[in-house]
This record gives sequence, C-alpha cells and structure tokens, in this order.
Amino acid sequence: MNTGNVYLLPMLLHEDGWEALPADTKKWIMQCDAFFVENEKTTRRFFKKVWKEMVIDDYIWRPIHKVEEAQIIEFKALLHQGKNIGIVSEAGCAGIADPGQILVAAAQEIEAFVKPYTAPSSILLALMASGMNGQNFQFHGYLPIDNLERKKKIQALEAEANSKGTTQLFIETPYRNNQLLEALVQNCHPQTKLCIGVDITAPNECIKTTTVAYWKANKPELHKKLVVFLIGSK
Repeated sequence: MNTGNVYLLPMLLHEDGWEALPADTKKWIMQCDAFFVENEKTTRRFFKKVWKEMVIDDYIWRPIHKVEEAQIIEFKALLHQGKNIGIVSEAGCAGIADPGQILVAAAQEIEAFVKPYTAPSSILLALMASGMNGQNFQFHGYLPIDNLERKKKIQALEAEANSKGTTQLFIETPYRNNQLLEALVQNCHPQTKLCIGVDITAPNECIKTTTVAYWKANKPELHKKLVVFLIGSK
C-alpha cells in the first residue's frame, strides 16, 4: 500500500478575511481522509462554509493544540494505511508558528509526500506592507513574559536590526498585546522604526510603520486583536 499524502491546508486569518482565501481551497480539502487541526470547532465550521455538502463526521478528526507522542504514532500509522491527511492551523499557514510543524517533521521522517498549499500569512503580509528589509528578516514567535527577560530580548532585537539591518518580527497572545506595545515604547530608541500590523486580511486591517516616538504618543488599542510587530533599523 502506498503511503498517504500530507496536505497543509489554508485557514482564515480573520473571520471576515475570505478574500485572502485561495479559490482552490475546497478542492484541496476534498483530497483528505483525515484532519489534524489546531482548533477543531473553528475548522469544522470553516470547512462547512467552503464545502456545504461536506459530511463532517465521515472524516477522522484529531486535535493538535499540543502534539503528544501518541498522536505522532497515530499520524504515521494513518499515512502507512494510505490515508491522506490535512493539517490545519488555527489561523493562516499550517506549520508556521503552529504545532502542526511537528507532524510535518514526522511525515518527512517516513518520506511521505508533503504538499504546502497557499494560505494567507500574517507574518509575510505584514513584512510586505511594512517597507522594512524583506531580504534579511527573522521571526521570533513569542517574546519572554518575564519583564526583565522581555526587556533584554527587545533591546537585543533592536540592536541587531540596527547593526545588521535585520527586520525582527514577533507576535503576542491577543490579551497581552497592549503590555507588549508598552514594553516596546519604553525600551526602544525613539527613532527606531516599529511596524504594527492589526487584523490582517480583515476589513479594518491596518499595517503602519513609523517611529517608536510616534507609537509612544499614539498608542492604539490592541487588546484581543490579532497583531504582528516588526522592528526595523532607525
């Protein structure tokens, strides 16, 4: 029996961001026998909107919010049975800042075919619209929660942005966005460039690059919003 394929399926970044969804999303979903998803409830609802005739319970569903060894074993077993598996992130691209990456690594270990499909990426879209260096950049995920460690990290990122021209990208959980912005304006040089991308692909999307001094005087309300932060050189 041939090994099944792994399809990295797109997910909306924002519930109203349908224009950013590839036209072939339904066709890609229809190839799968099983789904390993970060958020099963939202994925099921999303799939039914994309493919109204889909019988949701005809498919195997497994959560991947926190990938355990047992899930990896089952994932590989399904592939060895010839099942095609779709991996879905909670938002945007599967495998990028997403626990599905661990399953993709498992698929590579057994030489399964992995097909990444186009999806909206808040990281790349923010970088594209920021005007910052798109040839030399780093994504750091989440910064430390501890105040002192966070301060050190922010200052290190700013120093590298200025010395090497490296754009520094990072995110935060929606309920801590305001605290992160406060830490940035308190610990970065006033003339350092800071881009804030908010609710990317939504109708109210805003991606703005300006100085830390500007943001310090004009702090936007970011609580419970989906935000990408970028630090660039002065």
